[in-house]
Amino acid sequence: MTIKFDNNTGLVPVIIQDYLNLKVLMLGYMNQEAFDKTLQEKRVTFFSRSKNRLWTKGETSGNFLELIYWKLDCDNDTILIKAKPLGPTCHKGTTTCFAEETDKGFLYELQQTISDKIDNNDENSYTNELYKKGINKVAQKVGEEAVELVIEAKDNNDELFLNEASDLLYHYLILLKAKGFKIEDVETILKSRSK
Repeated sequence: MTIKFDNNTGLVPVIIQDYLNLKVLMLGYMNQEAFDKTLQEKRVTFFSRSKNRLWTKGETSGNFLELIYWKLDCDNDTILIKAKPLGPTCHKGTTTCFAEETDKGFLYELQQTISDKIDNNDENSYTNELYKKGINKVAQKVGEEAVELVIEAKDNNDELFLNEASDLLYHYLILLKAKGFKIEDVETILKSRSK
């Protein structure tokens, strides 16, 4: 794969996307040197057109973009980078430079948080404590939360219903982790059924 940098500027546009929730975070430009530095340091570095120099995102704020994955578009003249943002991406303090604040995709972030607490054996975590009790206890908790959700569904208290729905979903994510699966595996099954 050969990147087609612009003949006049030596730059290529780079779209930055959150690796978990797939939000488009920002657009920047790279030259060959910025691209090489990004791959070497695993932190996204751009070529700043206004400063006329290399610029590593987060070099002053600490809100770095950790490189997870990259690929070229079909014409090899635009780079897509999936990154882990270490704080707000925009200098205005928002998650994205497009001021797009949405909770869509949050389940993937929550799934990662659950996985991290378990994988790092977080001793102060309810999630890890439940996980360590074994699959039977995790499955039992999912069953209890499902029953509580059904009970609240029959009443007219939306707040209680939504809280029980949240509890069920949270414990379901722990159960998926305990079984060695992810939301993506469930999505694959659902997609195959929708055809």
